Amino acid sequence: MASFGYSLLLVLTAFIWGSGFVAQIEGNAFGPFAFSCIRCFIATGFLALVFKLLDFFGKSPRKPRSPAETKLLWKAGFLYGLALCTAMNLQQLGMFLGTPAGKAGFLTACYIVLVPVVRLILGHRISAKTWICVAMTTVGLYLLCIKEGLSLELSDGVSLLCALAFSFHILVIDKFANHVDPIRVSAIQFLTVGVLTAPLMIIFDLKFPEMDFSSVAAAFANPRAVAGLCFAAFFSSGIAYTLQIVAQDKVSPTIASLTMSLESVFAVLAGWAILKEQLSARELCGCAIMMFAIVAAQIKCSRCC
Repeated sequence: MASFGYSLLLVLTAFIWGSGFVAQIEGNAFGPFAFSCIRCFIATGFLALVFKLLDFFGKSPRKPRSPAETKLLWKAGFLYGLALCTAMNLQQLGMFLGTPAGKAGFLTACYIVLVPVVRLILGHRISAKTWICVAMTTVGLYLLCIKEGLSLELSDGVSLLCALAFSFHILVIDKFANHVDPIRVSAIQFLTVGVLTAPLMIIFDLKFPEMDFSSVAAAFANPRAVAGLCFAAFFSSGIAYTLQIVAQDKVSPTIASLTMSLESVFAVLAGWAILKEQLSARELCGCAIMMFAIVAAQIKCSRCC
């Protein structure tokens, strides 16, 4: 599969994530950390089943064959999970402290700027065309996400730290992507996130030491909440994040971050199609600019981008 084909996998990833925004709204009935924790453990079990089936049929890509390869796999999975857990929970904290959803989406997606900046610091060359596409995508995101003027509060700093954590998630995937089994490493990633999020669930959602399970039990009795949890677990987590790992084997981190920022576009379109939300001319303009910039970034791109 050519590099462009792997970029299409990232578009599919962004589509699943953007569509999953609606599912996350329904799944919030579990509580933010309970939702994240449960979805990650479900995703871990789902991916474990997948790689066991692939092992049975002899189709596992890069199955570890030695203790050294197994150690590398667990190291990569832990680092993926640590970065992802940090990003997810910083995003949640930023919104809890008062950052509106639209602004949080824009600030989180600032990883499209941070990824090339960090790569530049690490000595990688970034082409002028790529910088132009990054700038255009940032403008498109602003038009799409920010309804009023952009003023930064203390809580917004947390959302920017979230963007930095997502940047490291993208970069650490790039470091290990061509050395480890993508399905196994994704399973370990979600196991890590689930384990690290469990204490937050116990403290904030179950209100330790009372351990109030009423809200979680009520959510499991709510079909819409369960459907949202299942979509987030199987599609947003199990499938989409694994596709990201597969695609980043052949796509540079900068191009990957640009492509995955389409999540914001698909989230707005999903809100329009499913929740009957209205699309303003400003939002449509932002979507168009982002689409143009991301397509332009794919043209004759190379690993040095």
